[in-house]
Amino acid sequence: MSRDIAGTNSPPLMRELFHAGVYKPNQGRIVRQLTCLVIWVIVALACWALFSSLRGGSSSGPTAALISAALASTGLWIGFRLVNWPRFADFLIAVEAEMNKVTWPGKDELVRAAFVVIFTIFFLAVSLFLFDIIWQQVFSTLGVTM
Repeated sequence: MSRDIAGTNSPPLMRELFHAGVYKPNQGRIVRQLTCLVIWVIVALACWALFSSLRGGSSSGPTAALISAALASTGLWIGFRLVNWPRFADFLIAVEAEMNKVTWPGKDELVRAAFVVIFTIFFLAVSLFLFDIIWQQVFSTLGVTM
């Protein structure tokens, strides 16, 4: 069943890279836009790091900028096409449909749950600290060095 949803008849990604159309433009827009934005941020950070390392090395400034710009534009295009690849787009559409089914907690329930989590973490941290002190005492009494 998941293969039917994922679209086994969709074209391979390499062939899809050369199209400019948007697959199912009115479905899963928020998840697809956020996924594309995250891919673009990762590409931009990677290209900036590459530019910084090339500029600091033996490459001249314009060469480093040209290489980084070419890789950035290629990465941005691949990110856009990836979220419009039918297999991946159908997955993201299904993710948004499932997220719309989630019942999100209200503010009061969220505050109570946060207090429970914070208290539990604090309690576990104190417990582990005390166990550590006790075991250090036991080992030092036995003459085991650390």
